[in-house]
Amino acid sequence: ILINESRVTEFILMGFPLSGHMEIFLFVLFLMFYLVTLSGNLVIISITLADYRLRTPMYFFLWNFSFMEILFTSITVPKLLSGLLFGRRIISFTSCMVQSFFYFFLAVTEFLLLAVMSFDRYVAICNPLRYTVIMNSHVCSVLVFGAWTGAFLYVLGPLSAVAKVPYCGPNGVNHFFCDITPLVKLSCKDTHVLESAIFIMASVLILSSLVVTAVSYMYIITTVLRTPMAQGRKKAFSTCTSHITVVSIVYSTHIYMHVRPIESSSLELNKVVALLTSVVTPSLNPFIYTLRNEQVKKALKEAVAQNKVFLFYKKFIP
Repeated sequence: ILINESRVTEFILMGFPLSGHMEIFLFVLFLMFYLVTLSGNLVIISITLADYRLRTPMYFFLWNFSFMEILFTSITVPKLLSGLLFGRRIISFTSCMVQSFFYFFLAVTEFLLLAVMSFDRYVAICNPLRYTVIMNSHVCSVLVFGAWTGAFLYVLGPLSAVAKVPYCGPNGVNHFFCDITPLVKLSCKDTHVLESAIFIMASVLILSSLVVTAVSYMYIITTVLRTPMAQGRKKAFSTCTSHITVVSIVYSTHIYMHVRPIESSSLELNKVVALLTSVVTPSLNPFIYTLRNEQVKKALKEAVAQNKVFLFYKKFIP
């Protein structure tokens, strides 16, 4: 139905104007980042599910976040790699809309999961005696389910509207994936109202989730500073540093890309920033969460020594 409503049946992902040798170099580089993302996040998922000591709300949210990162990077990177290696930059209209939908669905899920994780740290540090009661398994499941379903419903309307506007040509998308900003510029209809709605929704989502995270950490910092023992303050901050690092990277890049009117966006610079969010950042997160977390490092060392990770894969993966 979508294709019949549009004169354009396929798009060309223009990507970056590069020479043949540079494309091969970037293919190898991005492939390495992608493999690190897959393997690193799979290790986090397997170790948190295999080790009983990590079956806490904090690590429940962490493996959900890692699972989301695998999906998020897999939406764009394989097509990017195919374009660099084989020059296959054509994508069908339906595939383009599906890619756009899942990219923004997973991006919204990322913001909501980060906000949930900050709330979890707030309860753990500010209400430690009631932590297990407040953050019980039912509450954690509801929060995660709410993040996934809320993100799906949030992007369903605007991205359905993007798919329904007429595209009459040209069909060259000035990006390496079907991003909304260059996509709506190809419409042969006035999309000012749609662009404004998308800008407002993106701004509200990003800034509201950031407020939740900021308020949570304001209470955390206030509580920690009141802790009389320096060792206690150090331990409390150590459980938050990984999350703060990821939050800083994710929000700074997405605020630059999306919390600005489309008219003021630099598409070329947006492509570079999008590369960071979809290729580079997901490969760094496993290291951020493991290298700065003593519990995960200890569990990982024991798992490697006892082949727990191998046994986990053997048990759950055919």
